Amino acid sequence: MGQRVKLSDLFQIGSSKRVLKAQWQKTGVPFYRGREITKLSQLGSVDNELFITEELYAEYADKYGVPAAGDIVITAIGTIGNSYIVSEGDRFYFKDASVLWLKKASEVDSKYINLWLKSPLMKSQLDEGNGATVDTLTIKKLQSLVVDLPSIPEQKRIVAILEQAFADIEQARAKTKQNLKNARELFESYLHQVFNKRGEGWVESTLGEITGGIYTGPFGSLLHKSDYIENGIPLVNPAHITALGIEVDNRKTVSKETAERLSSYIMEKGDVVIGRRGEMGRCASVTSQESGFLCGTGSFFIKSSSRCDSGYLVRYLRSASCVARLEKIAGGAVMPNLSNKDLSNFEILFPPIEKQIEILGFIDILSAETEKVALIYQKKLTALEELKKSILQKAFSGELTKEKEGVVA
Repeated sequence: MGQRVKLSDLFQIGSSKRVLKAQWQKTGVPFYRGREITKLSQLGSVDNELFITEELYAEYADKYGVPAAGDIVITAIGTIGNSYIVSEGDRFYFKDASVLWLKKASEVDSKYINLWLKSPLMKSQLDEGNGATVDTLTIKKLQSLVVDLPSIPEQKRIVAILEQAFADIEQARAKTKQNLKNARELFESYLHQVFNKRGEGWVESTLGEITGGIYTGPFGSLLHKSDYIENGIPLVNPAHITALGIEVDNRKTVSKETAERLSSYIMEKGDVVIGRRGEMGRCASVTSQESGFLCGTGSFFIKSSSRCDSGYLVRYLRSASCVARLEKIAGGAVMPNLSNKDLSNFEILFPPIEKQIEILGFIDILSAETEKVALIYQKKLTALEELKKSILQKAFSGELTKEKEGVVA
């Protein structure tokens, strides 16, 4: 394909001069960490929140230099390998160690190298000899990388092919994501109509009246660090409530004796547990397997009743229209937080129990079909990402060059 050269022969590889946290400002010259470089890599722009003074930038520019057009910056800690080419007009400084700096030092197409940095070939070199995926990129490791370097015209040809291919992939990806969004919105639209369509026997009530009552998990003063054990009786907090049900953490449970002391917080089959803070509408039915679990301090549990089917209630509370209503009444400036009173007085339109079960059957069928469609779109998104990797692999293993040579021959 071309000559094999070290990356360090093409770029001067290093990092920045350290900027102390005390030197961070709210205005001035943008100061980027790994997260900002990642956004630049993915989106081409970033809403920055950290800056340094013009004076400090000028001092470092004079003494140590600053990123210039054609240079490349790359994330080096955590999610590594997100690279960005410095453009004309870019004016920023960056955090040492978190970001590494490839200062252009030869005649090379920076776009070609930037694409190579995102290729499987680059990643495989990083992982060689480590026995595991590298999670920190060092200057020394980056300097040791070797790249197949064709002529400048060939570099530009490969870049043009890749940019067109990626534009087509991104267009397909955007359409697929929109189709996925449309499928989910259609399902939510159906739920909104079903839950708000009055019919014979439907009544306006509150959760507190239609159910067996709403109860808060034990306050912090009732549980101490010494009460927690492993593989005991689980507590169910919002983090343990998923779209599939309740998934407990057996590393933080309580003993049988503690559970008996807190027996009024034990949940039974048919109850519904719902998070009282954070993501609104996060709830699940308690099954026979989970009967006997304790409601955690971050949750409420709604007692079952003959007037309310727990499966129907979970579907209702998880619906987008209900979540929007819960978010409006939840207090908390930083994190939404429901009170027992708010949830008990939450107004809801309820059909008779027989109608609830009938509606739930239709919802479950439509939900299953929606998830089948969603899975198809998710698989397509995965396939598009794999296609992108495959194209990069071919580009930098010489296959695009071979194709060209074959045509010429």
